[in-house]
Amino acid sequence: MLLSCHFSTLRKQRALKNSATLEAEAIRLLAHLDMSDERLLHKPVNELSIGQQQRVAAARALMRAPEIIVADEPTSSLDADRCHSFLELLFKECEDAGSTLIFVSHDMRLKAEFERSVLLSRQTNENSNGKDMVSIFAEGVE
Repeated sequence: MLLSCHFSTLRKQRALKNSATLEAEAIRLLAHLDMSDERLLHKPVNELSIGQQQRVAAARALMRAPEIIVADEPTSSLDADRCHSFLELLFKECEDAGSTLIFVSHDMRLKAEFERSVLLSRQTNENSNGKDMVSIFAEGVE
């Protein structure tokens, strides 16, 4: 989780805004995602469940306090409780860092959690040459 902070001074400075050390910041974020158990902290990534790997990836991204976060299906492997905890952390960290969040999900239940949303729909038509043409439309920009 800490590797990217060793290559970038800016990432390290951003990570240290909330904690005294990189390790403490990693544990702070992982604790919000129910991943601070000592046994989990030292487990090889290939021994973590898909949901656990997803939470580690989210914590890794949030640790650097980026200006823009593109979260593509970040809750797909999380149960309802962990999904809610993750969204709370994501929104708080984005607000604290002044990050722009682009959140992509097929789960329409999450729409209510966001101030604005765009629904994309896809339409396939055959053109005059007999080839499929795909059009993507943005609907209901809120």
